[in-house]
Amino acid sequence: MTTKKQFNSFEEMLSGSDVPVLVDFYADWCGPCQMMVPILEQVNAQLNNRLRIVKIDTEKYTELASQYQIAALPTLVLFKQGQPVERIEGVVQAPQLVQRLKSLI
Repeated sequence: MTTKKQFNSFEEMLSGSDVPVLVDFYADWCGPCQMMVPILEQVNAQLNNRLRIVKIDTEKYTELASQYQIAALPTLVLFKQGQPVERIEGVVQAPQLVQRLKSLI
């Protein structure tokens, strides 16, 4: 699941994507964020080529967390054509998350 890529900016990464991007805003100290790791792996396996999952550490990228008003962790934001279209806060189990995303992508 994990592919590390470098981008000059978050916006460049979003606009350069040919599929919707699900951004997982997390922090290493956040227990519920750690619970999302295997869930997102399941989601990625089921929606393989239909969306890209990106993890953003809110401790390292505080300006992005502020820009997208991330107040709770974990927060998932789905971007289509570079624009946020859905926001999901807290832990969501894989079947519910897949079902919710399928209706949006």
